[in-house]
Amino acid sequence: MHILVIGGTLFTGPHVVRGLLEQGYRVTLFHRGQTHANLPPQVTRIFGDRTNLATHLSAFIRLAPDVVIDMIALTRQDAQGLMHVFNGITGRVVVPSSIDVYRAFGRLHRTEPGLPDPVPLLEDAPLREQLSLHGEEYEKRWVEDEVLSHPVLPGTVVRLPAVYGAGDYRPWDYLKRMDDGRPYILLDERKARWRFSRGNVKNVAHALVLAATNERAKHSIYNVADEHAPTQYEWAQLIGQAAGWSGQIITLPPEQLPQHLHEHIDWQQDWVVDTGRIRQELGYTDIESPLDGVRAAVTWQRANPPDLSDTARFNYGAEDEIINRLTG
Repeated sequence: MHILVIGGTLFTGPHVVRGLLEQGYRVTLFHRGQTHANLPPQVTRIFGDRTNLATHLSAFIRLAPDVVIDMIALTRQDAQGLMHVFNGITGRVVVPSSIDVYRAFGRLHRTEPGLPDPVPLLEDAPLREQLSLHGEEYEKRWVEDEVLSHPVLPGTVVRLPAVYGAGDYRPWDYLKRMDDGRPYILLDERKARWRFSRGNVKNVAHALVLAATNERAKHSIYNVADEHAPTQYEWAQLIGQAAGWSGQIITLPPEQLPQHLHEHIDWQQDWVVDTGRIRQELGYTDIESPLDGVRAAVTWQRANPPDLSDTARFNYGAEDEIINRLTG
């Protein structure tokens, strides 16, 4: 089987490529050439811009991939171009989507009215009616619509959670405090109880490999996430364990927190997905533990700290006032 990966040089992509190669598949990578991931030499490369797929039509026809994985289809226009170019060339298209398509995401961020949706969310749970928080520049609902509704070319959608690992900054708010030697971390007690589906980058990549190489995945949608969806308190503890931090997490009601720790979020809405379908139909299992993934993230972030422009969320003086009041 020959698989074309569009994008594939950042974060999740290289893990997908390596996973395909390890299983004996031929892989061609289509990307701009601006980022050269450390990939095995047997990967064939076609250089080009994702926004101009049609200009490479003759190369794609010669390639005749069995499956196309588009790692960077973000808009309706992206998905329409993808399905138009590869119709008649490939046997199937696979796109990573996001669990932010669910209405629960809108309830969480107060953009969709109503009571919290029950969790875990199955693949047929209600979807958002409002645009993504990113607007039309990132709307995976539209990508899913175009890929799954094509009359000829079969599609597969894999809805990803919050993905963590080397190359991503998700643990940074906690890790910076830990590495700055903060003995306490303050956490909204409602947020501490909130549960959120996350995915180790290696596990997510494994799910995409399975979806691309199993014919049963045609015309299907799959949620993927680590088997356990931790509370935010558990997530902070996990980062502390990975970072070697020996401090204490203090949970408080929101009225006792400093202003910079307030968030316009409805913490009653857990954001947890059911992953039973991909586990049962495609035989997916987690291949790396959350702790190993967080350790990789911590190591990478320490070597590549972000360029902080928003330092207000690290107002240690305000946090110390609360801690001093509590500890006497």
